[in-house]
Amino acid sequence: MTSHREINVQSFIDAQKVSRMQVNVLLLCFCVVAVDGFDTASIAFIAPALRAEWQLTTGHLSALFGTGLAGLMIGALLFGPLADRYGRKTIMLASVAFFGVASLCCGLADSWTTLAALRFLTGIGLGGAMPMSVTLSSEYAPRRHRSVLVTAMFCGLTLGSGLGGVLAAHIVNQWGWRQVLVLGGVLPLGLVPFLTVALPESATYLVMRGADPERVRRILQRIVPAENLSSVVWTTPPAATGSPVGRLFDADLRRGTALIWLTFFMSLLVIYLLSNWLPTLVKSTGLSLIEASLVSAMFQTGGTVGAISIGQLMDRFRAARVLSIAYLMAAMFTALIGSSAGHIAALMLSVFAAGFCVSGGQVGVNALAAAYYPTANRATGVSWASGIGRIGSFVGVAAGGWMVSLGVGLSVMFTLIGIPALIACAALYAMNKVFGEQAGGGPAVVRPD
Repeated sequence: MTSHREINVQSFIDAQKVSRMQVNVLLLCFCVVAVDGFDTASIAFIAPALRAEWQLTTGHLSALFGTGLAGLMIGALLFGPLADRYGRKTIMLASVAFFGVASLCCGLADSWTTLAALRFLTGIGLGGAMPMSVTLSSEYAPRRHRSVLVTAMFCGLTLGSGLGGVLAAHIVNQWGWRQVLVLGGVLPLGLVPFLTVALPESATYLVMRGADPERVRRILQRIVPAENLSSVVWTTPPAATGSPVGRLFDADLRRGTALIWLTFFMSLLVIYLLSNWLPTLVKSTGLSLIEASLVSAMFQTGGTVGAISIGQLMDRFRAARVLSIAYLMAAMFTALIGSSAGHIAALMLSVFAAGFCVSGGQVGVNALAAAYYPTANRATGVSWASGIGRIGSFVGVAAGGWMVSLGVGLSVMFTLIGIPALIACAALYAMNKVFGEQAGGGPAVVRPD
């Protein structure tokens, strides 16, 4: 008679060293968010070329930016609950393929209205891909290293945005803006076959959904090839009843949900305002397109460095407290950008520091959200936080266009942009106060699964 061992799947993952299979998962998710970042940011870097070719006004550019962000919001709200029902990998593949095809079509647009409609469709796919990467990475990361591993994976977004901006500027000069959008379609479509073959579904999700035990064993065996897992019965805590969306507002989650949503809203307001308008604002000081792209890329470069640094601190100290301090500094450095115009070295340094704090902090907030929600509605929790944040990004883009059209001075403008970062700081401080005892040194409330 064979004896069986019951092991909680998340406890098993937490107890192991990081394996080659888990590193591969993180690398594949890194690639997904990198092409996501490139595609999302590309519209900002081709905006000057679009403006010149089609004689667009600031209002036209705001509408063009806004339609893409509206698609991102809808995609995030739509795909999260679907991933909690049909699986993280399935929805990730659908999202990546969708935005790849849509971006290819963007390269064929013959008017700004057609391009706006196609960017809306592209945004729907983009809105689903990023939260799935965060969720899947979180579910394969041991808890003691979760924040730094998830933030390291998420650096693909800032790296794709930053390097993509520099690359886009050169592509526009050599071949025109359409080729930037074509590349934004070719990259994700080329990634789909690798994801299909090499990316496993979340083992924690599979156990929770009662999937074939042999399928789960084969996946987890790759983490510890030398150990015999044939007699293990995998378990997870019972999933809560109700819809994944409804669970966000249960008594044990609703306060954290409200604070996370407020943080996402304010953080993405700042990030998308800067990401979309910084190249145009910097170029208005007399710099060339290449110089403006290099300065703007420092925002994403700072975000990449900041994400790793903040993630390490989140694993050592209370995550919400670390993030609260980061957003306080973000407000200060954002205000400093406005007074650095005309001094390219100081401008690059202040943009880098602002990106380090606010863009790096946003990566940390994604890890915070992934750790806060239980498996049953983790994809929904991360995706809906991202979706609410996209409303903030839409407001940020519109606010940037409004301030530009009014001719607000750079010093005043960047001081105003720092205010939402202060609100995010306050929300995270409240998160730390509410959940401090449970969070301890980890990234958020420690869930049993």
